[in-house]
Amino acid sequence: MTAMMQPQIILLKEGTDTSQGRPQLVSNINACTVVADTVRTTLGPRGMDKLIHDDKGNTTISNDGATIMKLLDIVHPAAKILVDIAKSQDSEVGDGTTTVVLLAGEFLKEAKPFIEDGVHSQNLIRSYRIASSLAINKIKELAVSIEGKSLEEKKSLLAKCAATTLSSKLIGGEKEFFGSMVVDAVIAIGNDDRLNMIGIKKVPGGTMRDSFLVNGVAFKKTFSYAGFEQQPKKFKNPKILLLNVELELKSEKENAEIRLSDPSQYQSIVDAEWNIIYDKLDKCVQSGAKIILSRLAIGDLATQYFADRDIFCAGRVTEEDLQRVAAATGGTVQTSVNNVIDEVLGSCELFEEIQVGNERYNIFSGCPSGQTATIVLRGGADQFIDEAERSLHDAIMIVRRALKNSTVVAGGGAIDMEISRYLRQHARTIAGKSQLFINSYAKALEVIPRQLCDNAGFDATDVLNKLRQKHALLSGEGALYGVDINTGGIADSFANFVWEPAVVKINAINAATEAACLVLSVDETVKNPKSESAQGDAAASAMGGRGRGGAAFRGRGRGMRRR
Repeated sequence: MTAMMQPQIILLKEGTDTSQGRPQLVSNINACTVVADTVRTTLGPRGMDKLIHDDKGNTTISNDGATIMKLLDIVHPAAKILVDIAKSQDSEVGDGTTTVVLLAGEFLKEAKPFIEDGVHSQNLIRSYRIASSLAINKIKELAVSIEGKSLEEKKSLLAKCAATTLSSKLIGGEKEFFGSMVVDAVIAIGNDDRLNMIGIKKVPGGTMRDSFLVNGVAFKKTFSYAGFEQQPKKFKNPKILLLNVELELKSEKENAEIRLSDPSQYQSIVDAEWNIIYDKLDKCVQSGAKIILSRLAIGDLATQYFADRDIFCAGRVTEEDLQRVAAATGGTVQTSVNNVIDEVLGSCELFEEIQVGNERYNIFSGCPSGQTATIVLRGGADQFIDEAERSLHDAIMIVRRALKNSTVVAGGGAIDMEISRYLRQHARTIAGKSQLFINSYAKALEVIPRQLCDNAGFDATDVLNKLRQKHALLSGEGALYGVDINTGGIADSFANFVWEPAVVKINAINAATEAACLVLSVDETVKNPKSESAQGDAAASAMGGRGRGGAAFRGRGRGMRRR
């Protein structure tokens, strides 16, 4: 009786939404599956593109998983995890963003029937983690190193990795052309880890084939004053002076007050202003530099002054471009024109200003440091060039990773099928329920070749059966077989040069397993109410604290005007 009389204890604020238990977990899995289904069709060389129209009226056409995930305004808390793993894959290795979302979605899909049958999610998580570490060890075992090759061999191998990445993008038709361009750009920056040392400039017009690589720096002609056209536009082996100084005639500030006792003194003050600017310009000329770039404005007086002395100048150069010129030419950005010594001047073999489409570009080539490169992209529509830039970013990341971690694996679903076969075999040696869980993990890995077939319009069941049979051969000769996108059959991916760095697959499996385990480990979601009354109370208390006692906002405060 006493138990019935006890009052109910309320811990959470009224209106708090809590959902827990198995239905909650299944609901989270469903949400993640829906997100994975969104990017599913973008996988592979025959993947479709998504056109995303945002609230500001911008349209983006892309089949890059990370870009799509960022632009999808996902509000479901569990599904946001998939957005995070796509972003992490993009920042870590650059490619495989669609793969990682697909794998995570598939792992959860395979776990769903077990959860519905009452299996504890911790058992699934434990098995998934074991399967993940087994899969990663197997990838390391199957990976082929490209170390010890000559530079030419290495270049062709890296170009194949870049071509595999680009094959699934909008510019896939020109993958060889862009692949070699990307490899040259990455090799040009050497061991420099700063990605911004590779500049990508977009110029609408022309065809993709009109794109070109500058072994140095290229940037758009900056805003210029009269006298600019009289300056020479081509130099061989010029000295380059980089400044962070304004070369303009500076009038005194409006609030400056100068008292004169004699009107003739006024002229000396005006002369002083002119002398200051002429002194700066003389020092620039005496430095021996033939090209002067500044982050700040170079005025009309300075432009004409330099033109008369056969010196090229450009003001308002962006910070990024100035830093790249400094890295390439070996110059140092100066904040003063006093004491400009030879050591701070940069140099290059050739400087010229050329017309690219509708724009004029300043190009520095044959730079001594050579730790920078610029890709000038051409193409029809702006959206197309934007997507080409995203594709090249992925390819650049992949080539950098392949240079650092010089191991590659067969693409086209070959490595996924081989790991799947290996895990199925391993599962048979395990007694207990985890045999089923590892088997379902192995089945989930088959989503990659299956989706490649679906996206290309082939019969996925037929192709997967052929792949399973090939990979099951005891001799191990079928380990490198994957989907052949061109014929709709199967082919040796390695022999067809469909390669990807091992680090992409390792990272994708790691991230996808972590995300799946994270979603499976959540059994309750608590959503705090943001009721209007609570917000109103908070606002009232904040306002009330300012006035004297906040007497319900009566009377006008001391600073308020009567209306």
